[in-house]
Amino acid sequence: MRIGALSALAAAMAASVPFSVHAQTVDGPKVEWNHSTWGKKRAFTAGIEKVAEVVSQRTGGKFTIKVHYGEALSRDKENLDGIKIGAFEMADFCNFYHPGKVPAWMVFTMPFLALADWQVSKDVREAMMKHPAFVADLAQWNAVAYMSGLLPQYEFLGKGTPPKSLDGWKGLRVRAGGGIGDAMGRLGAVLSTVPATEVYTAIERGTVDAVSFPYTYAHAAYQIHTVATWFTSNMSPGTTECASVINRDAYAKLPPQYRQLLDEAKEPAYAALITAYVEIDKVNLPLFRSKLTEIVYSADDLKTFSATIGRPVWDKWVADNKGRFDSQNVLDTLLKEIEKAQARHARK
Repeated sequence: MRIGALSALAAAMAASVPFSVHAQTVDGPKVEWNHSTWGKKRAFTAGIEKVAEVVSQRTGGKFTIKVHYGEALSRDKENLDGIKIGAFEMADFCNFYHPGKVPAWMVFTMPFLALADWQVSKDVREAMMKHPAFVADLAQWNAVAYMSGLLPQYEFLGKGTPPKSLDGWKGLRVRAGGGIGDAMGRLGAVLSTVPATEVYTAIERGTVDAVSFPYTYAHAAYQIHTVATWFTSNMSPGTTECASVINRDAYAKLPPQYRQLLDEAKEPAYAALITAYVEIDKVNLPLFRSKLTEIVYSADDLKTFSATIGRPVWDKWVADNKGRFDSQNVLDTLLKEIEKAQARHARK
């Protein structure tokens, strides 16, 4: 039911994009951009791949964006550094890979934010990218935000004795960052920061017991299900933000018509991104269930988890960051944007 509804939503988004976005020709000079990312082509990269397709088609190949995979241009934790010095024009980054570099963006790692709905998530993330604290974070890296990776809710895959109750997390070594990590720490888990590209080896060798990733695409993309023995399917502790950014100088040099084209490319890109996530779930869920032990927590467990652990993590984050930026305002703004987006889409 949920997957079917999401498929319909993605199709509706694609249908809502004006025909001119696909058909209109945009003239201009020859511009070649490079985009740095990690891993391989997967659901997460479907958005930027669509952007590259749209800008190339509509300019007759005059404006191109080449997506470089596998850390070919930069290590995943150094993409912002590369953007700062102009080593490439665009890049993906994940906030919890380097929380000290983008502290305000870490608000998206707070547990139990109501961002499961794709449209709500898109609207909220787009709005927050314009928040002064978010803008200031990226300005330090000579970067401007372009679009969100719309990461799904996280779940865990692990190896060994499955934590069938919340008490089962005590002592488990888990890969979880930001506020999700804080929440798991309050359950008694031992936190470990492992880049996505190193998680497979960490699980395989037993240096970590469980890993949190956007569910289900990232676990499958990094082949975690091939070395794991169990997975959670309804824990949904939260999400995070991995976004595409642009070098500020490169953006300033871009002709106005190309800037407008980048803006227009986002709607079909978001539609492609959502479709990719939904479609890969149709493949991954049956695969996980056929090979791994599925853990489904009771409603009482989840209610206790959210009520007793969620809010304290929010409060701690505000307190820890109040000297760096207006952290209370950032959190309050995020919660207000969620309410606004929920109300807006409830009326449709």
